[in-house]
Amino acid sequence: VKEIAERTNLPQPYLEQILLAVKGAGLVQSKRGVGGGYVLARPPEQITLAEILAAVDGPLVTVIGEHDHCEGHCVLQEVWTGVSEEMRQILERFTLADLVARTRAGHPLDASIR
Repeated sequence: VKEIAERTNLPQPYLEQILLAVKGAGLVQSKRGVGGGYVLARPPEQITLAEILAAVDGPLVTVIGEHDHCEGHCVLQEVWTGVSEEMRQILERFTLADLVARTRAGHPLDASIR
């Protein structure tokens, strides 16, 4: 964990929270003792970006609430619901293995949005 925190410039306590969330979702397993740490619970080809984001940020939900309570912005409900569904489908198509392949092909792995 310390090594990952140093390479990513993330505070170690924050990274530990993320790893606990990912572990709780069954995406990684912890190993105790000398040489311990975390390992993937499944092959990277079977772990989707949708699963990772849901573990860290919670489930993808529609931007606007129920139709019964939308009070004037219902016209956008269908649009935002469609956007959420498209985003979920795209995230389910990409796996952790896809990200690894892209970084090995020379594309930097940067999760920030600019």
